[in-house]
Amino acid sequence: MTTVIVEFGLEEISHLVDTPVTHIVELVEHGIVEPHGPKPEAWVFDLSALHTVRRAVRLQRELELDWAGTALALDLLTQVESLRAENRMLRQRLGRFMHDE
Repeated sequence: MTTVIVEFGLEEISHLVDTPVTHIVELVEHGIVEPHGPKPEAWVFDLSALHTVRRAVRLQRELELDWAGTALALDLLTQVESLRAENRMLRQRLGRFMHDE
């Protein structure tokens, strides 16, 4: 089985998301995304980071948030998704329990 690792440089991720490099740097500064590498010229982003950057830029544009607000919105959305997943799991467990009686 072959594992494929997809990585993007700063310029490439900027192009893929259609946002200025300065915005990507701000996302990193606000802890929204964490690239690998010591400095912007050497930063490498994985596929998960690309997804996060796309989501952050979309939120920032659509809701006209600053980057701190965008970071908060992303954190809250992540918590909601986690709670929904936990709720689904608990409902499945409860369903099995109720059917066993």
